[in-house]
Amino acid sequence: MCYDNNARPPEPPGEKRNATGRDLVLTATDGIPFGAYLAEPTDGFNAQVLIYPDIRGLHQFYKELAMRFAEVGVRALVLDYFGRTAGLTARDDEFDFMPHVQQMTMPTFYADVSAALAHLQNDSDAPTFIVGFCRGGSLALYTGSQKYKLAGLIPFYAGLARQIPGADGTALQEAHKIHYPTLGLFGGDDPGIPREQVEQLDMELDKAGVAHTIKIYDGAPHSFFDRKQTEFANESADAWDKVLGFIRGKSGD
Repeated sequence: MCYDNNARPPEPPGEKRNATGRDLVLTATDGIPFGAYLAEPTDGFNAQVLIYPDIRGLHQFYKELAMRFAEVGVRALVLDYFGRTAGLTARDDEFDFMPHVQQMTMPTFYADVSAALAHLQNDSDAPTFIVGFCRGGSLALYTGSQKYKLAGLIPFYAGLARQIPGADGTALQEAHKIHYPTLGLFGGDDPGIPREQVEQLDMELDKAGVAHTIKIYDGAPHSFFDRKQTEFANESADAWDKVLGFIRGKSGD
């Protein structure tokens, strides 16, 4: 897994704005309820993100990440993609995620995504971005092949070699189908995602003909984007700069 209960997202740059956050229960397009968390700036926003968590689902790291986005003026919604098999239970260190990982399929995941995007986009036409971490990064790349109203994809250390049931191939094999601008962020010292795979992703996005930036942080491990990993504070700060620059560059902010 990427983050334990002690992990915390790094602070983004700039002055903090007032923001509020709350837990939600949304209903997927096939009628299944699932958990979510919404964070909103109190004085309006010009962009919004849908966050895909790592393999543990919606836990505290991602609620706090949503708040960090909201505090810099970006509305953020995190979805929990285990709702249909695990119910509306807590995603803390006691959560046994693997049985639910094994039951997850892309069609049911997209049913959740459609509901989450509808919640964001029913009352706002602000540009919407997908931000995903680890498994969520893989899911962000898969989402790039779908016909949603999106302004871009931002996968952090996306797994590239494992195929999720219901997909036609791995995230890497499907990357040539992506039709949204993409910012990919990876650790250079991540044994689970070899540099060769990341470089191949870059080439597949070339084939897709979409604008993209792939950044590999030399020496950084998987899940380096964590406040407690102080030795990678500079990499985390640069990642925030790139993420917010990517969002603002496509939202006119």
